[in-house]
Amino acid sequence: MRSPTADNLWIRRFRPSPDAAERLVCFPHAGGSASFYVPVAGALSPGVDVAAIQYPGRQDRRHEPGPASVAELADQVAEALTGWDDRPLTFFGHSMGSLVAFEVARRMERAGSGPVRLFASGRRAPSRTRDERVHTLDDDGVIAELRALAGTDAQVLQDEELLRMVLPAIRSDYRAVETYRCEPGAVVRCPVTVLTGDADPRTSLDEARAWSEHTLSGSEVRVFSGGHFFLSERPAEVLAVLNEHFAASARQG
Repeated sequence: MRSPTADNLWIRRFRPSPDAAERLVCFPHAGGSASFYVPVAGALSPGVDVAAIQYPGRQDRRHEPGPASVAELADQVAEALTGWDDRPLTFFGHSMGSLVAFEVARRMERAGSGPVRLFASGRRAPSRTRDERVHTLDDDGVIAELRALAGTDAQVLQDEELLRMVLPAIRSDYRAVETYRCEPGAVVRCPVTVLTGDADPRTSLDEARAWSEHTLSGSEVRVFSGGHFFLSERPAEVLAVLNEHFAASARQG
């Protein structure tokens, strides 16, 4: 069994908090990396141990092929999280990360563990699909999509050489999420909190509410001012929701 005190290729802890009562596992968006959650780790430690998932194909894993599918990625992450449930887990995923977190939760629940709550940010419900084909565009088309959503580090977008280097991983992420189809009736046992931007072109309010069909323990929707990356525009408000959750858990514990 992997030790929850040692980082590995998949799991990064930027502010390790070994004495924390709970652990937050964060799942990045398409094209994103674990480092996207550095501010979250800084804000929640030492009360919460924050572990961010590092997908293959980026940063120090850039020489590995990107994910072939959400299902395959979820299998790998669930395996990597073996032994990390030594304290209550909460999952937080943004965009593609919401789907990966959902599928990882399903796998862990089947194995007898799983998160106490799933935060699904910036993503419509797993059963709500759109005909999106960003992964089929040429490089310029993919770059235009990244700029439109404003979720990629501005420094990366301005560095042509760096951008071309990470494009294969970004394209594989888009392919994985755009070809994803959840199993009919797929649910998690834990409650789901949905976070969505009121001007997100990728998720309507109805599509966000449809997460209620994918949990056996109830769901709620929190709406923020902003687009697809509202959490970067409203970090204090998003952190307040997380702090509210962990404070409630502490009272119950």
